[in-house]
Amino acid sequence: MVTCYTKDRNLALVRWPIVDALPSLLQNAHRVHEWTVEISNSVGSTIRGRGPLFGHSEVLYTCDPRNVEYMVRTNFSNYPKGPEFLEIFDLIGTGIFNIDYEPWQTQRKMAHTVFTSKNFRNYISSVSRKGVEEALLPLLSHVATHETTLNLEDVFMRYAFDSIFTVIFGKSSNCLSITFPDDEFAKAIDDGTNGMFVRNILPSPCWKLLRFLNLGTEKKLAKARKTIDRHLEEYIASKKEELRKGVEASDLLASALSFLFAGRDSTGTSLTWFFYMLWKNPRVEEKIMEELRQIYSAKNKDGKQPFVFESEDLKGLVYLHAALSESLRLHPPLPMNLKMCQEDDVLPDGTIMKKGMKIYISVYAMARMKWVWGKDCLEYKPERWIDVDGKLSHVPIQNFFVFNAGPRTCIGKDMAFTQIKLAVAAVLFNFHVEVVNGHDVRPQPSLVLHTKNGLMVKIKRRVLQ
Repeated sequence: MVTCYTKDRNLALVRWPIVDALPSLLQNAHRVHEWTVEISNSVGSTIRGRGPLFGHSEVLYTCDPRNVEYMVRTNFSNYPKGPEFLEIFDLIGTGIFNIDYEPWQTQRKMAHTVFTSKNFRNYISSVSRKGVEEALLPLLSHVATHETTLNLEDVFMRYAFDSIFTVIFGKSSNCLSITFPDDEFAKAIDDGTNGMFVRNILPSPCWKLLRFLNLGTEKKLAKARKTIDRHLEEYIASKKEELRKGVEASDLLASALSFLFAGRDSTGTSLTWFFYMLWKNPRVEEKIMEELRQIYSAKNKDGKQPFVFESEDLKGLVYLHAALSESLRLHPPLPMNLKMCQEDDVLPDGTIMKKGMKIYISVYAMARMKWVWGKDCLEYKPERWIDVDGKLSHVPIQNFFVFNAGPRTCIGKDMAFTQIKLAVAAVLFNFHVEVVNGHDVRPQPSLVLHTKNGLMVKIKRRVLQ
């Protein structure tokens, strides 16, 4: 038995006969992302181990950017997601995020055609800006007027869901209103995501037994699947009827579920962590405000309030983009990535890979490695993204895998930045966000980096000058 400790002598990793690291994983499942940082610092940035209980395959954990770069770009074809990935994430079907090889290439080409279209980019900007102006800001104004606290993560998840819902189905979900209506569809997505996370923690025989017996998270996942299918059938039927009547389609109906999951969770959580980091770092908030004031002074001729920015105005703001990138570095929406090894190989750090090996890549831990990002890796420092000439630096990108890299680079990256920047600029410029005193903010153990307790805040109007 091999035991490794963290500095405070808490167990980081115990490797047992037969079950290997499984007990340590289960013991730390409630704080799995922090645990990956601890084992990376105490054991190493690349660790090999045995596969799931009752299995014979090996697994690999890594947060080494050299290995990740090799797998996602240099030798991309040897590291697909694999059939086990598709089985674990079967809830979202055989969409672009789950599949490999020719089916993936076909869907990728189709999606790329849509996402690179100027008309589609304009549509994204229009939908997002409308959501900010007609729903997000009125909701926050209502909260500010009544001086109540609210869970800002819930608000941002609603904003993100409504935006991507409108993009896909051509109409609003109406979930972003002052009544905070319950949304059965969105809740089902949350339950489904949680169920798929548990599948990654438990050995496959265990979660498959739970699925067979319809117990625990598998029971919730099955219920979520039925709810999601029912809603999608209704929305798709409605859209088909609109198309039959000649209504123009400017959406992503063909890949609805995959993009609903990705668009909602990535945008919503990114906004949440960003405003938390601004609250902790007021100097960063003030620098972004300086950029926004310049746009406001040049464009707001009639003194209209609240003021809503255009997406084109925000593209050239260097510090805003750097601050967002730094927040995404520390709080990647998808903190863990999964792959498999197709054929025997050797990674750049010398690790020997075997065919069929399951791979866990921690983007969350990578951001917290001093040897990767420097001694200040734990600091929120937008300046690391800006060069001496005051322009965005491309140097940090080599260790930045938040949007993946190589052939599977996130196709919705630009769309996500558009949605996020429009919301950030409008909320930040019109309101001051203050986290409730004593509120505990930490990552939730999940596929997507939600906060465990939400982000409880107070909203106050800014006096615009």
